Amino acid sequence: MNIKEIFILSFDALKERKTKSILTIIMVMVGSSLMVAVGGISAGFGGFFNNQLSNLAANIIFINPAQVQQGGGGPVVGPPPTPKITLNAAVENRLKSLPFVDEVIPSYQSQVILESQGDSKEYQVFSMDPQKLTVLSPTIEFVEGSSIQQNDPSAIIISNELANPPGEPAPFLKLFQTVKATYTFVDPTTGKREQESKSFVVRGIIKQTGNPNIDKSAVIDTEVGNALFHKSGKFDSLIVVARSGMYVDAIEQEIRKLYGNDIGITTVKAIIKTVQEFTGGISAFLLSIAIVSLVVGAVGIITTLYTSVIERTREIGTMKAIGAKGRHILALFLTEALMIGIFGATCGILGGIVGAYVLSAGFGGGNDGGSSNSQIAPIFLAVDMTRVWLISTALSLLAGLFPALKASRLLPIVALKRE
Repeated sequence: MNIKEIFILSFDALKERKTKSILTIIMVMVGSSLMVAVGGISAGFGGFFNNQLSNLAANIIFINPAQVQQGGGGPVVGPPPTPKITLNAAVENRLKSLPFVDEVIPSYQSQVILESQGDSKEYQVFSMDPQKLTVLSPTIEFVEGSSIQQNDPSAIIISNELANPPGEPAPFLKLFQTVKATYTFVDPTTGKREQESKSFVVRGIIKQTGNPNIDKSAVIDTEVGNALFHKSGKFDSLIVVARSGMYVDAIEQEIRKLYGNDIGITTVKAIIKTVQEFTGGISAFLLSIAIVSLVVGAVGIITTLYTSVIERTREIGTMKAIGAKGRHILALFLTEALMIGIFGATCGILGGIVGAYVLSAGFGGGNDGGSSNSQIAPIFLAVDMTRVWLISTALSLLAGLFPALKASRLLPIVALKRE
């Protein structure tokens, strides 16, 4: 009995038990599909987040005041926790003096109601030098006609999403349109809610950047924001610009030496690490489900082939009686398991690719108003799909070993006597 005959006999045996064979192949296929889909979506997530984070300069460090934690662990009553350290001009100058620091950009931020032509919306407004936006997002672009100038107290720079709110038929704001900004605050002296308003002219509209902080906000001049938000020179954040990305860790260590944990530090590297840990945890969970599915498929192979051994006992006895060796019977059943694995793994890879695209359609769909699509597309690597195919096939072959050994050890006289 040669290899060709073994494959022909194995294939015929699978066809005879068509329903069982198809169901077993489907079990292997499901496990393989899940592994391929999970791998593709995970790689797609990684590529998407890396692409979005690439819009943030790698040489910037965000500084925020750490909050004093209130004890008890219950709900916080009264005013918000007091910052451990106040970010002011003194802190700004101290950070500027650190080695490898090119500049420090102060900013204020608050929720503001913007009113224009009878319509009003609440948005986050940042107060900083608008010409420094390229530091936050090196790839930033403005719509044609925008005019960005330094120290322009009447200018407001808005995002495309703010100018053209998703789902609304008409733009909320256009270039050179006047908009009224109203800030609501509690007067520290009287304890009453007060409002401060100022009118601005839209001098620039930012195209979609992929940076959510920029894409969902507006920007006004630093000093104007200080007055409008009643900040009294107390910055909400400082952006430290390192000479290059390679100096970020060294600068972070120097800042920790100066302020310890009294100051909050966030770097792009830390953001990337957090995202990778998050997506890695989800991928590991989904991958474990896929592996369980493969194991279930392997159990199905064992069941199918073991049942086949019982059903074909007389056939095995006849084959041995006319000269078939134990190794031939072993090869016959292992080949059946291998075929199940090959069919299941191959169909599983194709199904996984299709499934990943179907699943990814539910993530991050939509567009930015017509400029680019932000849908997360899965990424498939040949080495990963080859690994899944080999694992599925090998597991199927291993699952067929026990039934094959049982079949190969049947004595002809015993097998022929069974009904």
